[in-house]
Amino acid sequence: MALAVEPVQAQTSGWVKASHLKAELVSDHQDVRPGQRLKLALHFIPDDHWHTYWQNPGDSGLATSIEWDLPEGVEAGAIQWPAPMAISVPPLVNYGFEGPTILVSELTIPADFSGSQLLIKAKVDWLVCKEICIPADASFELNLPVTQTAMQANDYLALFEQATQKQPKLLQLQGRYDVQNQKFSAAVQMPEDLKVSAFFVSAPELVDHAAPQQIDWVDGELLLRQQQNTYFSQTPSQFDLVLNTAAGPVLLQLQHESAPQISEVTLASFSLLDWAGMLVLAALGGLILNLMPCVFPVLSLKALNLVNNQNTAQQTKAEALWYSAGVVLSFVVLAALLLLFRAAGQAAGWGFQLQNPFVVGVLAYLLFVLGLSLSGVVQLGLGWMNSGQQLTQQQGHKGSFFTGVLAVVVASPCTAPFMGTALGYAATQPALAALAIFAALGLGMALPFLLLAWWPGFAALLPKPGLWMEKLKQWLAYPLYLSAVWLLWVYGRQQGLDALALALVGLVLVGAACWLWGQQQLQQAGKISSLLAFVLLLGAFALLWYPQPATQQAVKTDHAEVWSEQRLKQLVQEGQPVLVNMTADWCITCLVNERVALDTDSSKAAMALYNLKYLKGDWTNKDPAISAYLRQFQRDGVPLYVLYWPGQPPEVLPQILTPDSLRQALEQLSSKQPLITSQ
Repeated sequence: MALAVEPVQAQTSGWVKASHLKAELVSDHQDVRPGQRLKLALHFIPDDHWHTYWQNPGDSGLATSIEWDLPEGVEAGAIQWPAPMAISVPPLVNYGFEGPTILVSELTIPADFSGSQLLIKAKVDWLVCKEICIPADASFELNLPVTQTAMQANDYLALFEQATQKQPKLLQLQGRYDVQNQKFSAAVQMPEDLKVSAFFVSAPELVDHAAPQQIDWVDGELLLRQQQNTYFSQTPSQFDLVLNTAAGPVLLQLQHESAPQISEVTLASFSLLDWAGMLVLAALGGLILNLMPCVFPVLSLKALNLVNNQNTAQQTKAEALWYSAGVVLSFVVLAALLLLFRAAGQAAGWGFQLQNPFVVGVLAYLLFVLGLSLSGVVQLGLGWMNSGQQLTQQQGHKGSFFTGVLAVVVASPCTAPFMGTALGYAATQPALAALAIFAALGLGMALPFLLLAWWPGFAALLPKPGLWMEKLKQWLAYPLYLSAVWLLWVYGRQQGLDALALALVGLVLVGAACWLWGQQQLQQAGKISSLLAFVLLLGAFALLWYPQPATQQAVKTDHAEVWSEQRLKQLVQEGQPVLVNMTADWCITCLVNERVALDTDSSKAAMALYNLKYLKGDWTNKDPAISAYLRQFQRDGVPLYVLYWPGQPPEVLPQILTPDSLRQALEQLSSKQPLITSQ
């Protein structure tokens, strides 16, 4: 709705009244002079429990905007926003203001301004929401005399002082941020006694607003982390950050910098419980490595030798410790190589994150190959396993240490599901975190030997090699296949359907190459098969170089038809039950209702059961036809849900829906007037 007021020669435009909100434009001076700066305040007073939005409205909503029409040479600065509050309507979170809100802008009058009057015009668009959202716009005008005195508007000094108090205090602090591995990370050098409790990112679609915020201090530096937004597309060079502190809100600017300076100090951003839990999971993963069929026979022979030899108890414990040292050190070296590789990759513009489609495709191929290995199509690591068996027969500390080293090497190809978890986690963490996780993996793998050395009776509980190991190996292939499917789905979302089809062709080529290598291992194929397998693999990787850039957006699918008055009349005349949903992208209640009540399997099943036609009208942009439809039901905003049932007047559903609202309404209408279908 558009509203306007007549210009007046005063420091205020007068109040403009709209649905659930009134507004005025106020000057801090009653007259002005050339070369002066003055402040203008857009003063909102919404009804109780209604709110407007910040410059970053969050998951939905719409920021207030001001379009200035000023005399030549007069310039208006950006809106000076108050500190926002989080407005939570699970599963969404918005940022905005409840109660009186003052948005200040600064005008600069040139020194050569020659007019006798300063005519200020502003067109303001806003959105006010509670359970429904109502967009509105209004035109404001101020006409201020131009004199040589520039008198302040004393009647409104308190209003501008209140605006200053609600604005965050600007701090000249050094801050930097980065976005990688689906996480926003920021580091700010500031006093720890400020006790930050929350932060607000002004850049839209950068963070997942509903995700938990991680706030920690390390060596006098504030560390902030939050999950990346699903719709994140590009990294801004800088943006404003508002911090809620014990001394009030503060404002600072963050500059974009590369990740290493941030990630190396973000270990403290994990809670102690999360960190301990990850170490326990890593140790359990290392323990399970001992059950892998390519390493278990080697380790079981060494274990029996350790328990049954003629060494003293002290020598046995020493050998177990040397073996454990070999295992743990090997995992730590592996972690160090990973970190070096990651650092080199970042310098070359490549990383481990799944944002690179080629990397995603290669990982899918790799997991598919490892799955084929566990299924018996091709064998990996057979030569290493034989070497490992020979070394396990050696006595003394040297033999125990290198047995631990080779156990890790032998285990690696057979234990990709577990190693993959450690690699994936370590690739996203700072160096200390990655080293600790790999050390925990090694400790878990060495744990059976330590138990055998310090508690010899534990040997009786050791499982004996048998057919069950082969069955376990084959079952472990299926999680790898499912992981490959998931990665290919990610690849398809990044590159599109055509690229996904080519990647699937590449997967077939990879399978053929593995089969040829497996045949050669069984001595059922000649050397030419190795060359052919290599060519097939090259072809598979070549198919991942899809020529289209990875900027395609996923196509939005919906089970609704586009609403139109003609389509609605047609369905009603045909005797069809119809649900009309009037919605908008900026309407938070609309998005929540669709997510929890309309776009669910149970609601879709109810629609199918009653042959319900679903029409959706999009009021994101103004549509006179939808506005007229809303007025039919005495509504001036969305959401609006209207259920049409043959023989019954239209029924307006509640503005806040529950998962059972639609089904219950259909059952009630059906009991009053059963559907009559023609055969």
